[in-house]
Amino acid sequence: MVDVEAGGIAADALKSFIERIERLEEEKKALADDIKDIYAEAKSTGFDPKIMRQIVRLRKMDENDRQEQEALLDVYTHALGMIRG
Repeated sequence: MVDVEAGGIAADALKSFIERIERLEEEKKALADDIKDIYAEAKSTGFDPKIMRQIVRLRKMDENDRQEQEALLDVYTHALGMIRG
């Protein structure tokens, strides 16, 4: 691959980066579609996708961060008069 300079930019290198990004964006879209399908399948069997998304988000979190977030949620809900079981 021979780089052609255009305004100080190596065009072939730039094109290569752009094409790699585009391929990854296509893969990301395909994965997002697959995830959407799984949530739809789970919903059709009676599971709540909204709650499943929350669980996935919580499982990604560090244990200490999650506990801190839950503690703050308790403080806020009590301060607003909302009872959290």
